[in-house]
Amino acid sequence: MREDKRADQVVMEVLATAATVGTAYLDPNMGKEIAVAVGVNLTHPEKVMYPGTKVTKAMLVAYYAAVAEKILPHIQDRPLSLVRDTDGDLEQTFFQKHKLPGMPKAIHDGQLEKISGKESRFLWVDDLAGLVGGVQMNVLEFHVWGSLRQRPSLPHRMIFDIDPDEGLDFGDVKQAALDIRGVLEALGLQSWPLLSGGKGVHVVVPLVAKANWEAVKGFCQDFAELLARTDPSRFVANMSKAKRKGRMFIDYLRNGQGATAICPWSTRARAGAPCAVPVTWDELPTFKAANAFDVFGAAVRAQQPDAWEGYFETEQILTARIRKAVR
Repeated sequence: MREDKRADQVVMEVLATAATVGTAYLDPNMGKEIAVAVGVNLTHPEKVMYPGTKVTKAMLVAYYAAVAEKILPHIQDRPLSLVRDTDGDLEQTFFQKHKLPGMPKAIHDGQLEKISGKESRFLWVDDLAGLVGGVQMNVLEFHVWGSLRQRPSLPHRMIFDIDPDEGLDFGDVKQAALDIRGVLEALGLQSWPLLSGGKGVHVVVPLVAKANWEAVKGFCQDFAELLARTDPSRFVANMSKAKRKGRMFIDYLRNGQGATAICPWSTRARAGAPCAVPVTWDELPTFKAANAFDVFGAAVRAQQPDAWEGYFETEQILTARIRKAVR
């Protein structure tokens, strides 16, 4: 209990620091204290995690403490895929979905049954210690399932990942997100935008966990194909890069059981230490890129009011009527 209180105290100090010093600083010494307080042995805290920056492993710990209140509701108890860096230059990263030797105990390992009937091992975290444990393992991205580990057969969100062809402007992506929002609203579904920290925008739709994976993925595929049919000059529902030329792929494949998408507030394994950050629909048009926030900017933003206000309170169901309207 005493260690928990110490951890809380250290985290509060980090939040105060992030709120007062702007984007210039995340204290590595505070990061080291946090790691100790949550019981993670942080080795090589001075290691630079992003080439050409000053972002060290200890600073990433401080970052996750600064955003903990915002990220934990999106990541707790959800099966995870981790993107880890092996060489420190972002050139050799790999996905990890299962437990490996030497992992911190704060990253949990479990087993669930998929709709195929097969048993599958998975990872999950439920607190700041789990996030810090990830940093210790050189995790640069946390990707989450669309369901909780306790109810793996029923997703509680849908994601439309707008993946643009290389030549397209970010303005095209923003307009696509707004158009998708409009179609969803016409169907009676609220959605929220996420700057992915990469090239695109994710349009995220929370759901009451009633429809199964087959229904959700089928709806998302029908939705993407509807956009591709009605506006073929802008959208494509085929992931082939050759067919994407000059257009945007509406990636519905992230909505199958076992598929993952970047967790809001996660760092990204990309140059410049960008983060996936929730924004409001009103402010989306003001951003010039999907990687508008690095760890410093995201840490400060996390102290501001939640851009996704009402997201977790939204009770909407993917009904047969909505599915039929798109199909």
